[in-house]
Amino acid sequence: MRVLLTTVALAVSLTCAQANELPELGDASAATLSPAQERAIGYNVMRQIRASPAYLDDAEIKDYLDGLGYRLVAVSPDSRQDFSFFALLDNAVNAFALPGGFIGVHSALLLTSQSESELAAVLSHEIAHVTQRHIARLIAAQQRQGLASMAAIAVAILAARSNPQAAAGAIAAAQAQALSNQLAFTRDNEREADRVGVQILERSGFDPHAMPVFLERLQKATRVLESGAPVYLRTHPVTYERIADVQNRTYALPYRQVPDSLEFQLVRAKLRAMQKDSQQAVAFFDDLLADRKYANEAAARYGLVESLLRRKNVKRATEELRTLKALGAAHPMLVSLDARTQLAAKNRDAALAIYAQGLADYPTRRSLVYEYAALLIDAGRAADANVILENRMQKDPDDGRLYELQARAYGSLGNAMLKHRSLAEAYLSIGQLPMAIEQLQLALKNSDGDFYNVSSIEARLRELRALSAKQP
Repeated sequence: MRVLLTTVALAVSLTCAQANELPELGDASAATLSPAQERAIGYNVMRQIRASPAYLDDAEIKDYLDGLGYRLVAVSPDSRQDFSFFALLDNAVNAFALPGGFIGVHSALLLTSQSESELAAVLSHEIAHVTQRHIARLIAAQQRQGLASMAAIAVAILAARSNPQAAAGAIAAAQAQALSNQLAFTRDNEREADRVGVQILERSGFDPHAMPVFLERLQKATRVLESGAPVYLRTHPVTYERIADVQNRTYALPYRQVPDSLEFQLVRAKLRAMQKDSQQAVAFFDDLLADRKYANEAAARYGLVESLLRRKNVKRATEELRTLKALGAAHPMLVSLDARTQLAAKNRDAALAIYAQGLADYPTRRSLVYEYAALLIDAGRAADANVILENRMQKDPDDGRLYELQARAYGSLGNAMLKHRSLAEAYLSIGQLPMAIEQLQLALKNSDGDFYNVSSIEARLRELRALSAKQP
């Protein structure tokens, strides 16, 4: 997966001539690709990444990354740009930006960051790559080769699933003509992303000094990699010059003691519980609590209960949850943990009540929407689930998971036409246009919908067919 993400991030950037000067801030006119085209390219690459076993399809972790990411985006040079943040299970400390504002974060980065400001520093850097349209600038230099590299991305991702070496070879072969000029251009972009990233970090209320601190620690940790790895496999070269440049930019800025959020610590605890063997995870958190080596006790106890649930030790999980609740911490991730513990103890009614109250307290949390709706469907209350899903769809009409759950609800209610219509939208959300068209065709073969349903499905089918005809 390390090669996969490195090659994804580099494939679009290995296509240009050397840049002698930094691009002017915000100069989008030099780009060949429009923002819509960048988004479409990134969307297609994301289809392949989502198919990878390393893709972390966890609503709570995504909720956290989106919340942190959009806090930074709000003070970025172009807050109108669409962004989407996601996580991958990978032991390499890294993050990367794809065309169109898709930003990936490795699990190792979340665990290695010693403060939330350090994580925010990395995300600010990646956001700057997007707002400064670095990928579009790169492709603008040699448009034909740039578009060809898009195909190389897909090839590399598919190859990396079974043979990382083959993926690296595919990228190297596809980009061989540009390798000699890549390093200088990448460093120019890195410097600009650092400069804009520091501005974003300061404006968002995090400690801007976290950026040079993190870079220096990363440089020390990867000294062997810096001296021995091929240049084109390094997405973010960390050099002494780069660190000194960032230190100079932050020198006059005041230090800020910014406490880590509870959510930052909870997400890290969840990842540790998830990535370890369940028995090892329980032992890890037991030792952490016994030695009081935690940064946040509630997060440590959360990780212990998560690990016990994975271990299927429901009795002890219930006991430890009581200790956790006694600390008085409040967060939607703790609501979910409470409900899932009740469900594991076969107390479904109690779990439903917890979710209902939790969603009332935290109405914007998609993780609670997903879990509550799924449980309502399983409990034979599909109509109630649909009400929750429809309300959420008004705020997030492109969320494919909502349509998947809605399809389950309609299936439970015996409405095949609307089930297939929802499945069509779910497929469309992940870029599977042919599958979406097929589902709409299946929907029209059923007679359990009214005139309005039939008319809307026919109109949607015409729209998707027209979209398909425009595709190469």
